[in-house]
Amino acid sequence: MKDSACCTPQTHRALTSSPAAQAISSITEATLARMVALPGGDFLMGTDNPEGFSQDGEGPIRRVTLASFRIDCTSVTNDLFAEFIEATGYRTEAENFGWSFVFWSHLMDSALAEDTVAAAPWWCKVSGAKWNAPEGRGSDINTRGDHPVVHVSWNDAVAYAAWSGQRLPTEAEWEYAARGGLEQKLYPWGDKLRPNGEHRCNIWQGDFPNHDTADDGYAGTCPVEAFAPNGFGLYSITGNAWEWCADWFTAGPERATGNQRLAGPPSGDARVMKGGSFLCHKSYCNRYRVAARTSNTPDSSASNVGFRCAL
Repeated sequence: MKDSACCTPQTHRALTSSPAAQAISSITEATLARMVALPGGDFLMGTDNPEGFSQDGEGPIRRVTLASFRIDCTSVTNDLFAEFIEATGYRTEAENFGWSFVFWSHLMDSALAEDTVAAAPWWCKVSGAKWNAPEGRGSDINTRGDHPVVHVSWNDAVAYAAWSGQRLPTEAEWEYAARGGLEQKLYPWGDKLRPNGEHRCNIWQGDFPNHDTADDGYAGTCPVEAFAPNGFGLYSITGNAWEWCADWFTAGPERATGNQRLAGPPSGDARVMKGGSFLCHKSYCNRYRVAARTSNTPDSSASNVGFRCAL
């Protein structure tokens, strides 16, 4: 199965309900300290590997030129997002709409699943699911301050980035950073998913979607620094939670252009997401590879979708 619905469900909300953008703030020293400066230059983006999904536009391999930029060492955590909420009073789209998607086995007894996704019935529409109640009413993030914030839409991520004086990375920037200086490897650390039997990222083990053995230590999100960083010092750039990119999504031939410094096509219906999540498994999603990609509408949210920022 290669349906992107297994990765993240689409919300089908009214785009006119998107929250207003926040005023752009000056970046602070604390924010800069959480980022790594990358020199830019040329790299080979995409893949022609047989494990890739050609229909997703992963190929062809092309040489891309990037200017220097900074990117967060980790995805934005619950603690950081809470600072944004406290400072601005912002309400996420999941809060405004009153629901978000939660994976079936993570539901609280007190959470009410209103519906499921036809193509991926393990995704449940749950009233009250939001960034600080990830499994719905009765859940909280009291012990998950250092986990990636989830249930954030692309619009929510852009609002946070504007407040922090940052922006979302382009897909090319994200992939360059994720590769960590390695050329055309499947993962940020090489071509073997588990070198020497060691887990390097938070993904699904077991029989998807029925049972996660959590052999990597986690059956949901994990602390953003739970695994070793890549060669550029970026943590959990694959697995854990999907990360929004600035670009509109396309899988067409225009992706073969040589210089992708700008953020993809000028318009579209969905935004790029990269990196996979704790729900990815080779038998279904297999999108925790560096070149893998998927998309969703800018107002969609789920319990495995987060972001990191660039500058």
